[in-house]
Amino acid sequence: MSGRPVNKILVAGGAGGSALSEIVALARQKGIPVQKTDRRQLDKLARGANHQGVVARAAVKDYAELEDIVRVSKNKLPLVILLDGVQDPHNLGAVLRVADAAGASGVVIQKRRSAQLTAAAARASAGAHEYVPVARVTNLAQALGRLKESGFWAVGADAAAGQTLWEADLEGPLAIVIGGEGSGISRLVKEKCDILVRVPMLGRVSSLNASVACALLAYEVLRRKETAARGTGFSSR
Repeated sequence: MSGRPVNKILVAGGAGGSALSEIVALARQKGIPVQKTDRRQLDKLARGANHQGVVARAAVKDYAELEDIVRVSKNKLPLVILLDGVQDPHNLGAVLRVADAAGASGVVIQKRRSAQLTAAAARASAGAHEYVPVARVTNLAQALGRLKESGFWAVGADAAAGQTLWEADLEGPLAIVIGGEGSGISRLVKEKCDILVRVPMLGRVSSLNASVACALLAYEVLRRKETAARGTGFSSR
């Protein structure tokens, strides 16, 4: 795997042996998720190789540290995107594409219950994964707290919010939180947000795809910052 970080270890149900036990123990020691699965799934992933009941899924590139993204934000648009439980790799890839296009400083994902930097996510990003730093954290609420300590204002996308993204204060360094497909932002992360905003929905569908909601928020932030740079009256916090 050329030293690339491992996203997850997949183990066939019923598989055993000292070597496998050692692999699982080492993975857990390093905080790598271990998941039991059907042996046929491992056969498919291994593509004919002798997997012996275990397959490691590696990331397509090294993950960044959260502090790396904070440093990058000083030289770019101070906008960080946090994904809370987004599990579809195509959504992650699309968010990376949005982050690159809008000039965001980076994206933060969770180690567990979240899409990782897989080949599928890379393909969906259309190459943006090569340019956007992605930090992987154990606790998203803690990561959001760290960003707030660094001067970021936490904005959560929530369909039940009292104000729309057009009405909200979106000035200054921002950490935008996008919730997972169907579940939205978790309670602990929502409590860390300074404000919650919603995208106006006039049709019968009650929500947008996570990457679409992310794009709307990111480009509203970019629009305001470019308007402010032209001196047309927007004030920064």
